[in-house]
Amino acid sequence: MSDKLEMLLDQLQSGEVRAAVKDDKGNWSANTSVKEGILEVFRAGILTEKDGFVDKHNIWARDFTPEQGIRLVPGGSSVRRGSFVARGVVIMPPAYINIGAYVDAGTMIDSHALVGSCAQIGKNVHLSAGVQIGGVLEPIGLAPVVIEDDCFIGAGAVIVEGICVRKGAVIAPGVILSKATPVYDIVNQKILERGADIPENAVVVPGTRPVSHGQFWGHEQGLNINCPIIIKYRDEKSNASLALEDALR
Repeated sequence: MSDKLEMLLDQLQSGEVRAAVKDDKGNWSANTSVKEGILEVFRAGILTEKDGFVDKHNIWARDFTPEQGIRLVPGGSSVRRGSFVARGVVIMPPAYINIGAYVDAGTMIDSHALVGSCAQIGKNVHLSAGVQIGGVLEPIGLAPVVIEDDCFIGAGAVIVEGICVRKGAVIAPGVILSKATPVYDIVNQKILERGADIPENAVVVPGTRPVSHGQFWGHEQGLNINCPIIIKYRDEKSNASLALEDALR
């Protein structure tokens, strides 16, 4: 593998470069040169065996030391080379952080959680058990999933296809967010555009809505489809219920 690709992996791992960037207006976009480089890393990799596992020789799982201030609890978790994990992050087993991902300080990644390739996770985020944060490596122009600072993502939630969850939002257990699914804001009485950002401090719960009249058979059968709902925005009561104990870190 070339020195250029080695440098890219080192820069991703140190947080010097990221697979997504935020502009002055707060909008996230893909860092296409980084994503192209990650694809080159895969092409340059050669399958090798280590301790009964097989992967590309250049992206084996990372090791950590106590001096880094990252707690990787025993039990089957893995953090791939080329991903950034900040001081104060806790990773419970089994969990997986893929190449190009960025996990900022104070975040908790609970059991069976996935942080997909190039996903961007902010400070003091809680990814509960079974959360799936989708990876968006291809197409290279598509921004990855972004979870901003101080968000709480409930157990079993699925967030994919480049959805951005803004600062302080709460995603309840079982919510599925994708670009194919509109989100209904009953507080402001509006429907968010498909793929729109989840607003700051929004509390999103799983819901359903009837199949539209135009889909005759489904409507006649009384069928419903997935419908995330913004039920409220965070207040002191919801903040208290989400408080994390510093002792856990």
